[in-house]
Amino acid sequence: MTTVLKFGGSSVATIEQIQAISEYLQTRAAAGEKLVVVVSAMGKTTDSLLSLAKQITERPMIRELDRLLAVGEEQTISLLSIALNSRGVAAISLTGQQAGIDTMGIHTKSKIKAIRKEVLEEKLRTYDVVIVAGFQGVNEFGDVTTLGRGGSDTTAVALAAVLSKRCEIYTDVAGVYTADPRIHPTARRLDTVSYDEMMEMSALGSKVMEMRSVELAKKFDVNIFVGKTLASEGGTWIMDMTQAMEQKAVTSVSVVKNVLSVSIKHIPHSVAGVADIFEKLSQRHVNIDMISQTAFDGEVFLSFTCPLDEEAFLEEALAELTETFPQIKIDRHTEHAKISVVGIGMRDATGVAAELFATFRESGIPFYQVTTSEISISYTINEQDVEAAVAAIATRFKL
Repeated sequence: MTTVLKFGGSSVATIEQIQAISEYLQTRAAAGEKLVVVVSAMGKTTDSLLSLAKQITERPMIRELDRLLAVGEEQTISLLSIALNSRGVAAISLTGQQAGIDTMGIHTKSKIKAIRKEVLEEKLRTYDVVIVAGFQGVNEFGDVTTLGRGGSDTTAVALAAVLSKRCEIYTDVAGVYTADPRIHPTARRLDTVSYDEMMEMSALGSKVMEMRSVELAKKFDVNIFVGKTLASEGGTWIMDMTQAMEQKAVTSVSVVKNVLSVSIKHIPHSVAGVADIFEKLSQRHVNIDMISQTAFDGEVFLSFTCPLDEEAFLEEALAELTETFPQIKIDRHTEHAKISVVGIGMRDATGVAAELFATFRESGIPFYQVTTSEISISYTINEQDVEAAVAAIATRFKL
Protein backbone atom coordinates (compact mmCIF):
# COMPACT_ATOMS: atom_id res chain seq x y z
CA MET A 1 0.00 0.00 0.00
CA THR A 2 1.36 3.43 -1.00
CA THR A 3 0.22 6.57 0.78
CA VAL A 4 1.05 10.17 -0.16
CA LEU A 5 1.54 12.56 2.77
CA LYS A 6 2.31 16.27 2.79
CA PHE A 7 3.73 18.37 5.62
CA GLY A 8 3.46 22.15 5.44
CA GLY A 9 6.11 24.71 6.28
CA SER A 10 4.91 25.27 9.86
CA SER A 11 5.14 21.50 10.47
CA VAL A 12 8.81 21.30 9.44
CA ALA A 13 9.96 24.69 10.76
CA THR A 14 12.60 23.29 13.14
CA ILE A 15 14.96 20.32 13.36
CA GLU A 16 13.00 19.11 16.40
CA GLN A 17 9.81 19.02 14.32
CA ILE A 18 11.57 17.22 11.48
CA GLN A 19 12.87 14.64 13.96
CA ALA A 20 9.37 14.13 15.36
CA ILE A 21 7.93 13.65 11.86
CA SER A 22 10.67 11.15 11.02
CA GLU A 23 9.73 9.14 14.11
CA TYR A 24 6.09 9.13 13.01
CA LEU A 25 7.02 8.05 9.48
CA GLN A 26 9.27 5.32 10.88
CA THR A 27 6.26 3.84 12.71
CA ARG A 28 4.15 3.83 9.57
CA ALA A 29 6.91 2.35 7.42
CA ALA A 30 7.48 -0.38 10.01
CA ALA A 31 3.79 -1.31 9.65
CA GLY A 32 4.41 -2.11 5.98
CA GLU A 33 3.35 1.12 4.26
CA LYS A 34 5.23 2.57 1.33
CA LEU A 35 5.24 6.36 1.80
CA VAL A 36 5.68 9.24 -0.61
CA VAL A 37 6.18 12.37 1.49
CA VAL A 38 5.90 15.89 0.09
CA VAL A 39 7.33 18.71 2.18
CA SER A 40 7.35 22.50 2.03
CA ALA A 41 10.24 24.81 2.88
CA MET A 42 10.97 25.20 6.59
CA GLY A 43 8.88 27.90 8.26
CA LYS A 44 9.37 31.26 6.55
CA THR A 45 12.29 30.12 4.38
CA THR A 46 10.55 31.00 1.11
CA ASP A 47 9.88 34.55 2.35
CA SER A 48 13.51 34.87 3.45
CA LEU A 49 14.82 33.73 0.06
CA LEU A 50 12.50 36.14 -1.73
CA SER A 51 13.72 38.94 0.55
CA LEU A 52 17.33 38.17 -0.36
CA ALA A 53 16.56 38.50 -4.05
CA LYS A 54 14.74 41.78 -3.51
CA GLN A 55 17.71 43.20 -1.65
CA ILE A 56 19.43 43.04 -5.03
CA THR A 57 16.56 44.17 -7.23
CA GLU A 58 12.81 44.66 -6.94
CA ARG A 59 12.37 42.75 -10.19
CA PRO A 60 14.57 39.65 -10.19
CA MET A 61 14.58 37.49 -13.33
CA ILE A 62 11.80 35.00 -12.80
CA ARG A 63 13.88 32.06 -14.07
CA GLU A 64 16.52 32.76 -11.43
CA LEU A 65 13.87 33.44 -8.80
CA ASP A 66 12.42 29.97 -9.37
CA ARG A 67 15.88 28.43 -9.07
CA LEU A 68 16.36 30.29 -5.77
CA LEU A 69 12.94 29.53 -4.25
CA ALA A 70 13.27 25.82 -5.07
CA VAL A 71 16.18 25.66 -2.63
CA GLY A 72 13.81 25.92 0.34
CA GLU A 73 12.04 22.61 -0.31
CA GLU A 74 15.31 20.96 -1.28
CA GLN A 75 16.74 21.80 2.14
CA THR A 76 13.77 20.18 3.88
CA ILE A 77 13.80 16.95 1.86
CA SER A 78 17.50 16.46 2.59
CA LEU A 79 17.10 17.00 6.32
CA LEU A 80 14.09 14.69 6.57
CA SER A 81 15.90 11.98 4.62
CA ILE A 82 18.94 12.31 6.90
CA ALA A 83 16.65 11.99 9.94
CA LEU A 84 14.91 8.89 8.58
CA ASN A 85 18.10 7.13 7.50
CA SER A 86 19.63 7.79 10.92
CA ARG A 87 16.70 5.78 12.31
CA GLY A 88 17.38 2.91 9.96
CA VAL A 89 14.54 3.72 7.56
CA ALA A 90 15.36 3.30 3.87
CA ALA A 91 14.58 6.79 2.56
CA ILE A 92 15.65 8.96 -0.34
CA SER A 93 15.05 12.63 -1.17
CA LEU A 94 14.10 13.77 -4.67
CA THR A 95 13.75 17.19 -6.24
CA GLY A 96 10.71 17.75 -8.41
CA GLN A 97 12.83 17.05 -11.48
CA GLN A 98 14.23 13.83 -10.01
CA ALA A 99 10.68 12.72 -9.10
CA GLY A 100 9.56 13.05 -12.73
CA ILE A 101 7.33 16.12 -12.30
CA ASP A 102 7.05 17.89 -15.65
CA THR A 103 5.66 21.42 -15.69
CA MET A 104 4.39 23.95 -18.21
CA GLY A 105 3.56 27.64 -18.20
CA ILE A 106 5.42 30.66 -16.91
CA HIS A 107 8.02 30.75 -14.15
CA THR A 108 6.70 31.23 -10.57
CA LYS A 109 3.19 30.19 -11.71
CA SER A 110 3.72 26.91 -13.51
CA LYS A 111 1.28 24.03 -13.72
CA ILE A 112 1.95 20.31 -13.59
CA LYS A 113 1.89 18.88 -17.11
CA ALA A 114 2.60 15.23 -16.26
CA ILE A 115 4.14 12.97 -13.65
CA ARG A 116 6.32 10.12 -14.82
CA LYS A 117 4.84 7.46 -12.55
CA GLU A 118 7.50 4.88 -13.37
CA VAL A 119 10.21 7.04 -11.77
CA LEU A 120 8.51 6.91 -8.37
CA GLU A 121 7.50 3.26 -8.67
CA GLU A 122 11.12 2.32 -9.32
CA LYS A 123 12.27 4.22 -6.22
CA LEU A 124 9.54 2.64 -4.08
CA ARG A 125 10.86 -0.81 -4.96
CA THR A 126 14.12 0.12 -3.21
CA TYR A 127 13.05 2.60 -0.55
CA ASP A 128 10.26 2.60 2.04
CA VAL A 129 10.00 6.41 2.11
CA VAL A 130 10.45 8.66 -0.92
CA ILE A 131 10.59 12.34 0.00
CA VAL A 132 9.66 14.77 -2.76
CA ALA A 133 10.21 18.51 -2.84
CA GLY A 134 6.84 20.20 -3.17
CA PHE A 135 6.13 23.37 -5.13
CA GLN A 136 8.48 22.57 -8.04
CA GLY A 137 9.10 20.67 -11.25
CA VAL A 138 10.98 21.01 -14.52
CA ASN A 139 9.75 22.47 -17.80
CA GLU A 140 10.41 21.42 -21.40
CA PHE A 141 13.61 23.49 -21.44
CA GLY A 142 15.05 21.71 -18.41
CA ASP A 143 14.54 24.73 -16.16
CA VAL A 144 13.30 24.41 -12.60
CA THR A 145 9.90 26.07 -12.20
CA THR A 146 7.72 26.66 -9.16
CA LEU A 147 3.97 26.17 -8.91
CA GLY A 148 2.87 29.30 -7.08
CA ARG A 149 0.60 29.58 -4.06
CA GLY A 150 -0.49 26.19 -2.71
CA GLY A 151 2.08 24.47 -4.89
CA SER A 152 3.09 21.84 -2.34
CA ASP A 153 -0.53 20.78 -1.82
CA THR A 154 -0.89 20.56 -5.59
CA THR A 155 2.25 18.42 -5.81
CA ALA A 156 0.93 16.02 -3.18
CA VAL A 157 -2.50 15.66 -4.78
CA ALA A 158 -0.95 15.16 -8.24
CA LEU A 159 1.31 12.40 -6.90
CA ALA A 160 -1.66 10.75 -5.20
CA ALA A 161 -3.59 10.91 -8.47
CA VAL A 162 -1.05 8.64 -10.16
CA LEU A 163 -0.08 6.48 -7.19
CA SER A 164 -2.81 5.87 -4.61
CA LYS A 165 -5.94 8.08 -4.91
CA ARG A 166 -5.39 9.00 -1.25
CA CYS A 167 -3.57 12.06 0.07
CA GLU A 168 -2.96 13.15 3.66
CA ILE A 169 -2.28 16.87 4.21
CA TYR A 170 -0.79 17.75 7.60
CA THR A 171 -0.66 21.34 8.77
CA ASP A 172 -1.16 23.52 11.86
CA VAL A 173 -4.97 23.17 11.96
CA ALA A 174 -7.00 20.13 12.96
CA GLY A 175 -9.15 20.07 9.82
CA VAL A 176 -11.87 22.06 8.09
CA TYR A 177 -14.24 23.97 10.39
CA THR A 178 -17.74 25.37 10.04
CA ALA A 179 -16.18 28.80 10.64
CA ASP A 180 -12.76 30.22 11.43
CA PRO A 181 -12.20 29.27 15.11
CA ARG A 182 -10.25 32.50 15.61
CA ILE A 183 -13.43 34.43 14.80
CA HIS A 184 -15.98 31.96 16.18
CA PRO A 185 -14.36 29.86 18.96
CA THR A 186 -17.23 27.34 19.12
CA ALA A 187 -16.96 26.42 15.42
CA ARG A 188 -17.15 22.67 14.82
CA ARG A 189 -14.67 20.57 12.90
CA LEU A 190 -16.27 18.83 9.90
CA ASP A 191 -15.68 15.11 9.52
CA THR A 192 -16.31 15.28 5.78
CA VAL A 193 -16.74 18.01 3.19
CA SER A 194 -17.39 17.70 -0.55
CA TYR A 195 -14.95 18.78 -3.23
CA ASP A 196 -17.39 21.44 -4.44
CA GLU A 197 -17.89 22.89 -0.95
CA MET A 198 -14.15 22.95 -0.26
CA MET A 199 -13.43 24.69 -3.56
CA GLU A 200 -16.10 27.28 -2.83
CA MET A 201 -14.82 27.78 0.72
CA SER A 202 -11.27 28.24 -0.59
CA ALA A 203 -12.42 30.78 -3.15
CA LEU A 204 -14.37 32.65 -0.47
CA GLY A 205 -11.64 32.97 2.13
CA SER A 206 -10.87 29.63 3.77
CA LYS A 207 -7.08 29.19 4.08
CA VAL A 208 -7.04 25.44 4.75
CA MET A 209 -6.62 24.34 1.12
CA GLU A 210 -5.87 26.16 -2.11
CA MET A 211 -8.68 25.78 -4.61
CA ARG A 212 -6.62 24.37 -7.47
CA SER A 213 -5.38 21.41 -5.41
CA VAL A 214 -9.00 20.52 -4.56
CA GLU A 215 -9.96 20.92 -8.23
CA LEU A 216 -7.22 18.45 -9.10
CA ALA A 217 -8.44 16.03 -6.42
CA LYS A 218 -11.97 16.17 -7.79
CA LYS A 219 -10.79 15.62 -11.36
CA PHE A 220 -8.83 12.48 -10.45
CA ASP A 221 -11.03 11.27 -7.57
CA VAL A 222 -8.37 11.66 -4.87
CA ASN A 223 -9.65 11.58 -1.29
CA ILE A 224 -7.85 14.21 0.81
CA PHE A 225 -7.42 14.01 4.57
CA VAL A 226 -6.59 17.32 6.29
CA GLY A 227 -5.35 17.12 9.86
CA LYS A 228 -3.00 18.63 12.41
CA THR A 229 0.56 17.37 12.29
CA LEU A 230 1.21 14.55 14.77
CA ALA A 231 -2.13 15.11 16.52
CA SER A 232 -4.24 12.22 17.73
CA GLU A 233 -7.54 13.99 17.04
CA GLY A 234 -9.37 13.30 13.79
CA GLY A 235 -9.23 15.64 10.83
CA THR A 236 -11.49 16.21 7.83
CA TRP A 237 -11.93 14.14 4.67
CA ILE A 238 -12.48 16.05 1.42
CA MET A 239 -14.21 13.72 -0.99
CA ASP A 240 -17.04 13.18 -3.44
CA MET A 241 -20.56 14.23 -2.44
CA THR A 242 -22.44 11.86 -0.12
CA GLN A 243 -26.07 11.57 0.87
CA ALA A 244 -25.24 12.85 4.34
CA MET A 245 -23.86 16.06 2.89
CA GLU A 246 -27.02 16.68 0.89
CA GLN A 247 -29.16 16.80 4.03
CA LYS A 248 -27.62 20.04 5.34
CA ALA A 249 -28.21 23.25 3.40
CA VAL A 250 -25.33 25.24 4.94
CA THR A 251 -21.97 23.67 5.77
CA SER A 252 -19.80 26.63 6.70
CA VAL A 253 -19.32 30.38 6.82
CA SER A 254 -16.16 32.00 5.40
CA VAL A 255 -14.75 35.50 5.79
CA VAL A 256 -12.42 37.67 3.73
CA LYS A 257 -11.28 40.86 5.43
CA ASN A 258 -9.61 43.95 3.95
CA VAL A 259 -12.09 44.29 1.12
CA LEU A 260 -12.42 47.47 -0.90
CA SER A 261 -15.92 48.14 -2.28
CA VAL A 262 -16.39 50.39 -5.30
CA SER A 263 -19.57 51.75 -6.85
CA ILE A 264 -19.65 53.72 -10.10
CA LYS A 265 -22.71 55.74 -11.10
CA HIS A 266 -23.77 57.52 -14.31
CA ILE A 267 -21.94 55.25 -16.74
CA PRO A 268 -23.41 55.58 -20.24
CA HIS A 269 -25.52 52.50 -20.97
CA SER A 270 -23.47 50.55 -23.52
CA VAL A 271 -21.78 47.19 -23.64
CA ALA A 272 -18.64 48.83 -24.99
CA GLY A 273 -18.48 51.27 -22.06
CA VAL A 274 -18.72 48.57 -19.40
CA ALA A 275 -16.19 46.43 -21.29
CA ASP A 276 -13.81 49.41 -21.36
CA ILE A 277 -14.05 49.78 -17.59
CA PHE A 278 -13.08 46.17 -16.94
CA GLU A 279 -10.32 46.26 -19.53
CA LYS A 280 -8.74 49.20 -17.70
CA LEU A 281 -9.00 47.35 -14.39
CA SER A 282 -7.50 44.22 -15.93
CA GLN A 283 -4.59 46.17 -17.41
CA ARG A 284 -3.72 47.26 -13.86
CA HIS A 285 -4.05 43.64 -12.65
CA VAL A 286 -6.84 44.51 -10.22
CA ASN A 287 -8.44 41.30 -8.92
CA ILE A 288 -12.16 42.00 -9.26
CA ASP A 289 -14.81 40.18 -7.23
CA MET A 290 -18.56 40.44 -6.45
CA ILE A 291 -19.61 42.28 -9.61
CA SER A 292 -23.17 43.61 -9.90
CA GLN A 293 -24.73 45.88 -12.50
CA THR A 294 -28.09 47.57 -13.05
CA ALA A 295 -29.16 49.66 -16.01
CA PHE A 296 -31.86 52.33 -15.84
CA ASP A 297 -32.87 55.32 -17.93
CA GLY A 298 -29.84 55.15 -20.20
CA GLU A 299 -27.28 54.80 -17.40
CA VAL A 300 -25.47 51.94 -15.72
CA PHE A 301 -24.82 51.54 -12.00
CA LEU A 302 -21.84 49.24 -11.44
CA SER A 303 -20.35 47.90 -8.22
CA PHE A 304 -17.57 45.46 -7.43
CA THR A 305 -15.01 44.58 -4.78
CA CYS A 306 -11.25 44.01 -4.83
CA PRO A 307 -8.52 43.35 -2.23
CA LEU A 308 -7.59 46.42 -0.21
CA ASP A 309 -3.89 45.91 -0.92
CA GLU A 310 -4.60 46.56 -4.62
CA GLU A 311 -5.93 50.06 -3.91
CA ALA A 312 -3.01 51.82 -5.62
CA PHE A 313 -3.57 49.87 -8.85
CA LEU A 314 -7.31 50.51 -8.59
CA GLU A 315 -6.78 54.26 -8.24
CA GLU A 316 -4.68 54.31 -11.41
CA ALA A 317 -7.48 52.60 -13.33
CA LEU A 318 -10.19 54.85 -11.84
CA ALA A 319 -8.22 57.99 -12.71
CA GLU A 320 -8.11 56.83 -16.32
CA LEU A 321 -11.84 56.06 -16.22
CA THR A 322 -12.75 59.58 -15.11
CA GLU A 323 -10.86 60.94 -18.12
CA THR A 324 -12.87 58.67 -20.43
CA PHE A 325 -16.19 59.18 -18.61
CA PRO A 326 -16.01 62.58 -16.87
CA GLN A 327 -19.67 62.42 -15.78
CA ILE A 328 -19.27 59.30 -13.59
CA LYS A 329 -19.36 59.39 -9.81
CA ILE A 330 -17.19 56.92 -7.88
CA ASP A 331 -17.68 55.88 -4.24
CA ARG A 332 -15.17 53.79 -2.32
CA HIS A 333 -15.45 51.97 1.01
CA THR A 334 -12.22 50.64 2.50
CA GLU A 335 -13.38 49.03 5.73
CA HIS A 336 -15.48 46.22 4.34
CA ALA A 337 -15.33 42.44 4.61
CA LYS A 338 -16.95 39.66 2.61
CA ILE A 339 -18.90 37.02 4.51
CA SER A 340 -20.13 33.93 2.68
CA VAL A 341 -22.21 30.90 3.55
CA VAL A 342 -21.44 27.70 1.67
CA GLY A 343 -23.39 24.47 1.39
CA ILE A 344 -23.91 21.89 -1.30
CA GLY A 345 -27.44 21.43 0.03
CA MET A 346 -28.35 24.87 -1.37
CA ARG A 347 -28.74 23.21 -4.75
CA ASP A 348 -31.99 21.64 -3.56
CA ALA A 349 -32.96 23.63 -0.46
CA THR A 350 -35.25 26.65 -0.53
CA GLY A 351 -35.39 29.57 1.88
CA VAL A 352 -31.68 29.86 2.69
CA ALA A 353 -31.51 33.43 1.35
CA ALA A 354 -34.64 34.37 3.30
CA GLU A 355 -33.11 33.04 6.51
CA LEU A 356 -29.88 34.94 5.89
CA PHE A 357 -31.65 38.23 5.24
CA ALA A 358 -33.71 37.66 8.39
CA THR A 359 -30.49 36.99 10.34
CA PHE A 360 -29.01 40.32 9.26
CA ARG A 361 -32.27 42.11 10.07
CA GLU A 362 -32.58 40.59 13.52
CA SER A 363 -28.91 41.27 14.31
CA GLY A 364 -29.08 44.85 13.06
CA ILE A 365 -26.09 44.27 10.77
CA PRO A 366 -26.12 46.29 7.52
CA PHE A 367 -24.94 44.75 4.26
CA TYR A 368 -24.11 46.46 0.98
CA GLN A 369 -23.79 43.96 -1.83
CA VAL A 370 -24.97 40.41 -2.38
CA THR A 371 -23.79 37.82 -4.89
CA THR A 372 -24.66 34.16 -5.24
CA SER A 373 -23.44 30.94 -6.81
CA GLU A 374 -25.12 27.55 -6.95
CA ILE A 375 -23.81 26.65 -3.48
CA SER A 376 -22.96 29.98 -1.82
CA ILE A 377 -24.30 33.40 -0.91
CA SER A 378 -21.89 36.29 -0.18
CA TYR A 379 -22.42 39.70 1.43
CA THR A 380 -20.20 42.72 1.91
CA ILE A 381 -20.50 44.12 5.43
CA ASN A 382 -18.57 46.50 7.67
CA GLU A 383 -15.41 44.83 8.91
CA GLN A 384 -16.31 45.75 12.50
CA ASP A 385 -19.43 43.55 12.20
CA VAL A 386 -17.63 40.35 11.16
CA GLU A 387 -17.62 38.58 14.53
CA ALA A 388 -21.25 39.41 15.24
CA ALA A 389 -22.31 38.30 11.75
CA VAL A 390 -20.43 35.00 11.95
CA ALA A 391 -21.90 34.27 15.38
CA ALA A 392 -25.44 35.08 14.19
CA ILE A 393 -25.15 32.92 11.07
CA ALA A 394 -23.54 30.07 13.00
CA THR A 395 -26.37 30.15 15.53
CA ARG A 396 -29.06 30.31 12.84
CA PHE A 397 -27.71 27.37 10.85
CA LYS A 398 -26.32 25.38 13.81
CA LEU A 399 -22.73 25.64 12.69
